[in-house]
Amino acid sequence: MSKTELYGTQSCAFTNELREALEWQGVAFVEYDVEADPAALRRMLALTGGGRTVPVLVEDGVVTQIGWQGRGCMVAAPSPEG
Repeated sequence: MSKTELYGTQSCAFTNELREALEWQGVAFVEYDVEADPAALRRMLALTGGGRTVPVLVEDGVVTQIGWQGRGCMVAAPSPEG
């Protein structure tokens, strides 16, 4: 079974729309809020090569989608200490 991860934020409408689409499709996924979880933000940045647009959909460790229907939200760069 594949592992699906959704990196996004609670404040991003496009993250919310992608989440709802995945739920509607019955896709099991783990969600990470990159504004609340600095470790998740670092993982997302590593996966995207430094890209800060959310949502990011990852399947089996490979980024399969950035943004939702051509739109996304930009997250702040990580703080130097975090």
